[in-house]
Amino acid sequence: MFSGIIKSTGNIQELKPKQEGVLVTILAPERTNGIEIGSSIAVSGICLTVKDYTAQTITFEVMPETLRKTTLGSRSVGDRVNMENSLRVGDEIGGHNVFGHVDGVATVVDRTDDGNARRVTFRPPEHLRDFFTYQGSVAVDGVSLTVAELGDETFTVSLIEHTWTVTTLGNLDVGDQVNIECDMTLKYVHRYLEQLMKANN
Repeated sequence: MFSGIIKSTGNIQELKPKQEGVLVTILAPERTNGIEIGSSIAVSGICLTVKDYTAQTITFEVMPETLRKTTLGSRSVGDRVNMENSLRVGDEIGGHNVFGHVDGVATVVDRTDDGNARRVTFRPPEHLRDFFTYQGSVAVDGVSLTVAELGDETFTVSLIEHTWTVTTLGNLDVGDQVNIECDMTLKYVHRYLEQLMKANN
């Protein structure tokens, strides 16, 4: 589990295709301390398992389903990614419970400055639109954020300067795609109500 509080980023150093999936090596010296083979690390919101590492790099084996469902399949060498090591017992959860299970990919449709903040609007896939609520939580490329505005087909977040500086979100432009993880509580409630309605029909 993760908190969605990003303290460092990495850069993709190598993408090595395999018969099934791809090996991704990321240059991320700030994330290698204390990890071991089998550790879980969130890479732009995607929970991946460490296959190998050095003092400077971390290598992950990514399966085809992950490449299809996330933005990782369209990444290139040199791309910057958000990195977060998994939480340990006693760690502060400054954001919200993030599981690293990406629900889908959303597209940036607007970006505007708002005083000392920056508002970014995303259009998520239609099947995910029931899982957003005003002032609810959402993870965007692994960053824990609050929904500041909710439209019929979009949601908007407001980023403070620290967030757009420390994470990759400061580089977002209209048309860019991001990984989205909806709030787990909303997903459970939606599933429960869906099953309840089926039982009553």
